[in-house]
Amino acid sequence: MSVSDPSLYLLILLSGAFLGAFVQGATGFGSGLLINAFWLHIMEPTHAIPLNVVTSLFISGVPIYKLRKKLDFSKLKQFAIFGVVGIPIGMYLLVISDPSKLKFSIGILLVIYALLMLKISSFSINVNNKSINNLVGFISGIIGGLTALLGIIPVAWFSVQRLPKNTKRGTYEPFIFITSIAAIISFVFAGLYKIEMIFDLLKIIPALLVGSWLGIKIYNKINDNLFRKVVLGLILLSGLFLVI
Repeated sequence: MSVSDPSLYLLILLSGAFLGAFVQGATGFGSGLLINAFWLHIMEPTHAIPLNVVTSLFISGVPIYKLRKKLDFSKLKQFAIFGVVGIPIGMYLLVISDPSKLKFSIGILLVIYALLMLKISSFSINVNNKSINNLVGFISGIIGGLTALLGIIPVAWFSVQRLPKNTKRGTYEPFIFITSIAAIISFVFAGLYKIEMIFDLLKIIPALLVGSWLGIKIYNKINDNLFRKVVLGLILLSGLFLVI
């Protein structure tokens, strides 16, 4: 849908950007979720999602640089390669079809997962199967190309494994950054980037910088248990937003 009032459009545009950057800085993911929740009320998906991906690239890059000495990147490579492969498939689905049914199905699964993990706080698994990890990366790439929610599946997968927060964030946030680049390239070739997106991007840069800086400050104060609860809460919200 579109909004005819320029002031309302700008307010929703900046609010989504600031909150997305803040959550990304604090947890390493969630920007795509919150931005979609705001921007899909004022833009068509073929405008909001490509712009969302550019934003994700920007606000995931800043925390990665700031926290680079703390994060553990040892599990990143295998996820990123297959995520990049999945991106063009998701982009193709965005262009040719209505993604509402797929988003609804993903939303239901995420809601069930988050509720179970919040309820069964002691549950965990320790799986280091290369094929499963590759599949997680591939599916995440498809979902990212389709919905701009690049981090949801990796975050869910690492949350259940109870890895340290610096290992989790050192995998899924660089994954978001790398697959965002692949998504932008795919969207460029598909002709989805328009001149008005550049103007919107210039407007939101201050909100992105301030939100990201505040979020990074919060991250340094979150312990592993609180970090897990915050991440699961965001997964629950992401599922609800996809279902509604």
